[in-house]
Amino acid sequence: MPGLVQGKVILVTGGGSGIGRATALRLAQEGATVMIADYIPEGAERTVKAIRDNGGVASFVQTDVSVTAQVEAMVAKTVETYGRIDGAFNNAGIEGRMATTVETSEENFDRTIAINLKGVWLCMKYEIPQMLKQGGGSIVNTASVAGLVGFERLPAYNASKHGVVGLTRTAALEYAAKNIRVNCVCPGVIRTPMVERILDTGGFTEQELRAGEPVGRMGQPEEIAQGVVWLLSDAASFVTGHPMVIDGGWVAR
Repeated sequence: MPGLVQGKVILVTGGGSGIGRATALRLAQEGATVMIADYIPEGAERTVKAIRDNGGVASFVQTDVSVTAQVEAMVAKTVETYGRIDGAFNNAGIEGRMATTVETSEENFDRTIAINLKGVWLCMKYEIPQMLKQGGGSIVNTASVAGLVGFERLPAYNASKHGVVGLTRTAALEYAAKNIRVNCVCPGVIRTPMVERILDTGGFTEQELRAGEPVGRMGQPEEIAQGVVWLLSDAASFVTGHPMVIDGGWVAR
């Protein structure tokens, strides 16, 4: 039985760990050819190896999504290698340093916005023209529940993720008639390296994070991957401009 994304070429940024890796693996299981983009080669290469070891097709291109030339080259390399881009999961992101709005440094604010928000915009800026040439495509961006509600001591992260939701809706409207769908996922607290870093630095305790989840536990990267794969697939053909919340009930409170 064919997979949900059988035969599609899909680009995944931030595919070296966490939600990006879980999604890349799931996409390959569902029949996609996957191009992994990440700033850190070691993690991305492990993702590629895992896909290939299971009979899938994948490659890696090193990319800092905040740098225009590198994003342009990432898209070009994907097309050069596989001939097209049917879908893109613009997932690369950082949490930045935790501090109040007043105590946040300009450097931290700029870097967080550059990767989390500008990076998503740059990816779409170069992915969409390729999809227009092909006659269509599907894009999923990674936002967060922090793109829907506020979190103390994460002003830059909150601002960036609210921006991703707005950017997603804008692009969805602009290209709806061109057969390009643009959606985003809004994960809750997911056990990823990012969340582990927050726990290690004492930003939150695990008990505090679990207490925010009505289901009483953190989510797993694979649970976000399921939603992303569906949004990228033809099964979601009438869905665009949608911030899909996958959060264990966090924002329902």
